[in-house]
Amino acid sequence: MCAGTRSGARGISRSVAVFLLALAAAGGSQAFADDSVNTGYFGGVAIMGYDPVAYFTEGKAVKGSEEFSHEWLGTPWLFANAKHREMFISEPIKYAPQYGGYCAGEVALGSVTVNVDPEAFKIIDGKLYLIYDKGSAEGFAAHVAEAVPKADSNWPKVAADLERDQYH
Repeated sequence: MCAGTRSGARGISRSVAVFLLALAAAGGSQAFADDSVNTGYFGGVAIMGYDPVAYFTEGKAVKGSEEFSHEWLGTPWLFANAKHREMFISEPIKYAPQYGGYCAGEVALGSVTVNVDPEAFKIIDGKLYLIYDKGSAEGFAAHVAEAVPKADSNWPKVAADLERDQYH
């Protein structure tokens, strides 16, 4: 479903204590079995600087602004406006992409790619899934009944591999 390489992204590992606190406050989620957040190879911000709330409110990928940033899980997240930033702050688990923003299709295969296209996304059952490219996003959505449970099951191991690779 996706193409790419394992890990290599900066900023993958964060304080587990901070994550657990955020997770407990939000009520928990399979999306963040640990605190890995995909910041891409170079940008250092979540979702390559796209506004995670806009996927839900606008139905499309919208570039965020440093003017409206918020740090969550040790990673900067950018928003198109103050309202979106406040919506995210109040319910980050609701708006954050599943699997730390890594390609959901690749996670379903038990691997990970840092490269995702922020415009290749699907919202399924109120959850945001980012994918490697638009064609793969269509394939993921067409096989969602199999892909999501596989990705949910694989994410803890994939996240552990990301954590391990961070230190090797």
